[in-house]
Amino acid sequence: MNTLRYAAAAAALLLAACSSERPAPVAEKKVEPKPAFRVFVTNENSGELTVINGSTLEVMTTLSVGKRPRGIHASPDRKTIYVALSGSPAAPPGVDESTLPPPDKSADGIGVVDAESVKLLRTIKAGSDPEQFDLSRDGKLLFVSNEDSGETSIVEIDTGKVVHSVKVGEEPEGVTTSPDGKFVYVTSEDDGTVTAIDVESHKAIKTIKVGRRPRSVAFTKDGVHAYVTNENDGTVTLIDAKKHTVIRNLQLGEKGVVKPMCAILSPDGAKLYVSSGRGKKIFTVDTAKNEVAASVDTGTRPWGIDVSPDGKLLFAADGPAKEVVVVDLATQSVVKRIKAGDGPWGVLVLPN
Repeated sequence: MNTLRYAAAAAALLLAACSSERPAPVAEKKVEPKPAFRVFVTNENSGELTVINGSTLEVMTTLSVGKRPRGIHASPDRKTIYVALSGSPAAPPGVDESTLPPPDKSADGIGVVDAESVKLLRTIKAGSDPEQFDLSRDGKLLFVSNEDSGETSIVEIDTGKVVHSVKVGEEPEGVTTSPDGKFVYVTSEDDGTVTAIDVESHKAIKTIKVGRRPRSVAFTKDGVHAYVTNENDGTVTLIDAKKHTVIRNLQLGEKGVVKPMCAILSPDGAKLYVSSGRGKKIFTVDTAKNEVAASVDTGTRPWGIDVSPDGKLLFAADGPAKEVVVVDLATQSVVKRIKAGDGPWGVLVLPN
């Protein structure tokens, strides 16, 4: 009997020892679902790039990129984001530029950001005081508006070199490549013109007179027409993009009150959305009728805008409010305001 008791006790001790050697259960690491898309916002005053989760509409991260980030675009493969940077001090209309501090030319360039990791990789020199730009359809060239020199710089991305400069009028701003990649349209705020640049020859082939202080250009998906916003006229100019001639002007609202800024097309091309700066509204234009279909009051000063891949939400940068305003396009209502950095300016929606 004693032998049996000893054996049972030994077995119990052995079992307890084995049980104590078992590793504690490891808690499963929670994996955040990948957002359907991300919204990248340049903050001109704080020198940052804010990234917003398109599914939760919450800020994911913020990246310092350099001085005065404004224009923003992605590479055709969506792996790289480019941001226009400028060391020139902001000079709104009416400001005496002689009272401003000298420009920091070392800060001028195009910041190159890895879209996945949201890391700044390098800065490409792209002429003086870059503000807006676009890419060639093959993603090899940048066309950059140089605000203080009245030029568009054509930059090789791989080498980081300016290969050509084209005179396009005083204070160039908006830059957009045509859908077929053959032309680039550049607006001149001071001259009230759009210059058409031939991509192959790197030469200006036509200067189109539009309205006062043209800001941005949006081509229709088929490349037949282009829309140009005219800030000081409250209009959008419709252009025949094959002949490079004006068709007519669309009046969005009262001149001097409504100030058209950024223009983008809906994913299906049926609507044109136009921000109106201090006019406080986002306008919707029916591209079949070329008439204003709706408008929504979004806040202090909507500037850069972009639309979600499904065409349901519009995101607008409101600089003075330090917010990104989210608009439900079906109901034409503001559904959220997201705190960003100081002076949100440009907006880019990037599908995942």
